[in-house]
Amino acid sequence: MGSATREATAAAKAALAAQRSVDLQVAEDLFAAGRVVGRSAQLRSALNDPDADATRTRALVQGVFGGRIGATALELLGGIAVSRWSSGDDLLQGIEELGLRAAARSAGTKAVESELFEFGRIVTSNADLELALGSKLSPTPAKVALADRLLTGNASPQAAAIVRHLVEQPRGRRIGELLRGAAAIVADECGYAVATVTSAGPLTAAQLQRLERQLAGQYGRDVRFNLVIDPSLVGGLRIQIGDDVIDGSVSARLTDLRQKLAG
Repeated sequence: MGSATREATAAAKAALAAQRSVDLQVAEDLFAAGRVVGRSAQLRSALNDPDADATRTRALVQGVFGGRIGATALELLGGIAVSRWSSGDDLLQGIEELGLRAAARSAGTKAVESELFEFGRIVTSNADLELALGSKLSPTPAKVALADRLLTGNASPQAAAIVRHLVEQPRGRRIGELLRGAAAIVADECGYAVATVTSAGPLTAAQLQRLERQLAGQYGRDVRFNLVIDPSLVGGLRIQIGDDVIDGSVSARLTDLRQKLAG
């Protein structure tokens, strides 16, 4: 991520935080705007033109999206557009991230991150389902309809809206990657980090409490767990927080030993 994108992302997050009230429609509007921008290289280039002044860029946003999305989303989108992004793809990612954060804001105390994780676990454990939702050959409306059937009545409206958008605009990413990334952003907006903890068997409450204290101290914020049981680990733990992976499993140590002996 370039410095321009980091600054633009920080500005977008601050603009969202300054909003008194954010409902799910704001997130839906941002997702919809992102899909429009994603389908038009010309629009993406115009919105990310470093030579355009802010007045002209905001007028472009108003001309394209005025009357199509709500006032709050339009204001936030205008702020994103007048920021400087390192690339058009970063601009598109910025719109999507702000939509995810708006969905998290609108959810209140609902555990949207956990819903996304669980849905991702179900999808990636079923090859046919993963193909149905992620194949480029499947019509997008059919994929969205399938996601809706799976989530209606089983997840919050926020989780359903996020999944619909990710299925509709994957931008070359696999569905599992999409859901993990979205879950991490939702958790960050709610003020905590998420650790996926994989163990050979169930962990006790005392073990989880100790692990939570250790990780919170290391990362400087609250940590919540998504727990996965994988007997193939034999023993120990594999912990992933964002891009950080701590693999203390017995299977990893055995693999490392075999590699050393083979070398």
